[in-house]
Amino acid sequence: MMSRRSLLKSAWAYASVTAIGGRAQAATIPEAPRMTSAATQSPSPPGSGPDYRPVVTLNGWSLPWRMNGDWKEFHLVAEPVLREFSPGMKAHLWGYNGTSPGPTIETVEGDKVRIFVTNRLPEHTAVHWHGMILPAGMDGVGGVTQPHIPPGKTFVYEFETKESGSFMYHPHSDEMVQMAMGMMGMFVVHPRDPAFMRVDRDFVFMMSAYRIDPGTSLPQVSEMTDFNIWAWNSRVFPGIDPMAIGRGDRVRLRMANLSMTNHPIHMHGHHFKVTGTDGGWIPEAARWPESTSDVPVGVIRAIEFVAEHPGDWPIHCHKSHHTMNAMGHSVQNFIGVKQKRELVKAIGRLAPGYMPMGQSGMADMGEMAMPGPANTLPMMSGQGQFGPAEMGGMFSLIKIREGLAANDYRDPGQYDYPEGTVAHDVDDAKASGPAPERNHQHKHRLP
Repeated sequence: MMSRRSLLKSAWAYASVTAIGGRAQAATIPEAPRMTSAATQSPSPPGSGPDYRPVVTLNGWSLPWRMNGDWKEFHLVAEPVLREFSPGMKAHLWGYNGTSPGPTIETVEGDKVRIFVTNRLPEHTAVHWHGMILPAGMDGVGGVTQPHIPPGKTFVYEFETKESGSFMYHPHSDEMVQMAMGMMGMFVVHPRDPAFMRVDRDFVFMMSAYRIDPGTSLPQVSEMTDFNIWAWNSRVFPGIDPMAIGRGDRVRLRMANLSMTNHPIHMHGHHFKVTGTDGGWIPEAARWPESTSDVPVGVIRAIEFVAEHPGDWPIHCHKSHHTMNAMGHSVQNFIGVKQKRELVKAIGRLAPGYMPMGQSGMADMGEMAMPGPANTLPMMSGQGQFGPAEMGGMFSLIKIREGLAANDYRDPGQYDYPEGTVAHDVDDAKASGPAPERNHQHKHRLP
């Protein structure tokens, strides 16, 4: 039996929903742009309003918008998507507007924002605007601050973007399934003052993890610890695009983590400062220098540096398993054991899960060319100009070049190393310098 208080509460909730629906029906819902490419899209400059430096979403894009009076209007569509993690592997995920993660939403501090959300999933959903200050009824927690969005329905969220910074969006409906299936996206609010926190290049990406068993294409959504795909914007190396940067550019990277563990992101060749989180900008006096920034779960770290040193500089998670693809934790260690290549291949044909580590380590597994199940990437499949990169997962390159045009984000190709600046083999006959002092091991014996 429903109490009078419950009845009034339900009536109030229904009135709120119909009011939202009425506002949505009062205006024509904007088109919902769709993207299927996994390539990094060129940023779109602001068409009107205050000037800002648009962000570049790594292997992604920004959602177009339209002005309707004083309102900036967007249209998100929650739907199943097919995402290519890297050439040779695709997965059936859930996302927004054709991609997972969904498109980045870009607004300006003080904008009045109206976001239509259409649900084309087989179950209900809702969208939470992570880190943003807004009315409670727009916070997007299904069943708590709003009714869930049923399949086939469109809801609208309306709020003012009060603070600039780096934020996210993701479901708060059946979130274990929906986030494990790839439903997430970035929300960037640019400062109203174009001079505040200005940079020359501004990149964003999200970190996520999946358990996709070899030979399959669907994530195991109930997995909590044993993931085998570690991705940036649902891409893994060598499928993660490089970041092209001009020498002397001031650069910002906004890194969001919606995986199940922290990620210490290390950048080679430069030091940077942590300048922001999903709670706002860090005052200049409180910023700290790093070459590795740990990004906890549910957090954004914005880092900035000046690209002073040209070259192809790796950037990656420093957890070693996170720079591998399809990493299995049952690989047997046979270091030091001689194996017959033909026998290993024969056993692999009889037992597809059989994958022993090579006798000298993991590197010689590439030489063995072991066949894998369909739609499964090798653990280490990257290639550099000097040989195998032996990386996968959360790994990319920051490519700094002299004279790169301001809006040129194309891959500049391999770095042309100046003569004499590459580590090389040493011919013992030509080695020079004093001989190393020998260690007299028996001079001081321990009792």
